Amino acid sequence: MSDTLHADSEFDAVEELHRLGCTDGLPVIVPTTTRVARMTLAAGVDADAVLGTMGPLHGVCTVEKLATAAVMAGCLADHMPILLAAARAVMEPEFDLTEMQSTTFGTAPLIIVNGPARHLCGVASGFGALGPGHRANASIGRALRLAMINLGGARPGSSDMTLLGHGGKFGQCMAEDEEHSPFTPLHVSRGFDLDQSVVTVIGTEAPHSVAHQADADDPTSPTRLLDGLADSVCAPGTNNAWLGRGQAVVAITPEQTAELAAAGHDRRSICEHIVGRAQTRDGRQSFRSSDDVLLVAAGGAGLYSFTFPTWCAGAHRNRAVSVEVEVGQACEIP
Repeated sequence: MSDTLHADSEFDAVEELHRLGCTDGLPVIVPTTTRVARMTLAAGVDADAVLGTMGPLHGVCTVEKLATAAVMAGCLADHMPILLAAARAVMEPEFDLTEMQSTTFGTAPLIIVNGPARHLCGVASGFGALGPGHRANASIGRALRLAMINLGGARPGSSDMTLLGHGGKFGQCMAEDEEHSPFTPLHVSRGFDLDQSVVTVIGTEAPHSVAHQADADDPTSPTRLLDGLADSVCAPGTNNAWLGRGQAVVAITPEQTAELAAAGHDRRSICEHIVGRAQTRDGRQSFRSSDDVLLVAAGGAGLYSFTFPTWCAGAHRNRAVSVEVEVGQACEIP
């Protein structure tokens, strides 16, 4: 059992957590021993099982400590399998968590969920998936951030050195809309089977919107869309343009996936077009291969798709990491 704090009331407990710098600035659910024990048991893994360490503090991440973050963030027991996989992902060496948490760049983990866990855990993929109103999305993303604060030690101005930050640093989590996508799902493109549940985590900026009005009478309309996405993801001033050799996420909404599919495009051809077009003003390529573009079908129908440039630094260039979600081991506690 982790060390515990004591307070006379729930209000006092929340205030003490704020005072100690254990929150993200918003009120939290008090992680009482009973609540944490229930969340830990629901994870289906021993409480003291070590998942890894979180830099820059290099605090040890156990299942119980991660369950504490889950309680504070407002997670349900059903959310724990995704949170476990996301935590494992960011602690893989390729993710460069220590450097990412310490950089002055504005980057935050973006959690993308594929497979049956999307529905089992209630992760939204449509309208406003990265905004308010979706409990699983908000709670899972926030829980990972709270773990990064309290185990990784990332606090503004001392170890988390981002100059301004963005709203996504509170948490970014969404599912891919596989049912309405004409393309192979992200996790399949990354080597997993269709029926596997997978979490992919990548450090990103806040999303950049890309406006596009489809024109059925203009045969160049699909190409214009792809060019706009490519230009956005390596716009002047982004690290994708400045440093290069990183990765990026492109989230395409339903109207635009339909237009691209009708024009004969698939996941591979879309990513290849974006990589080929994504050049700096002096002609340097922003990406090394089409695998560096993570294409996700998500969002509501309308005029906008979204790109997420990345940090492109660290020993491994802050690579995306995919981890299978073990959905069978979790259970609700009566």
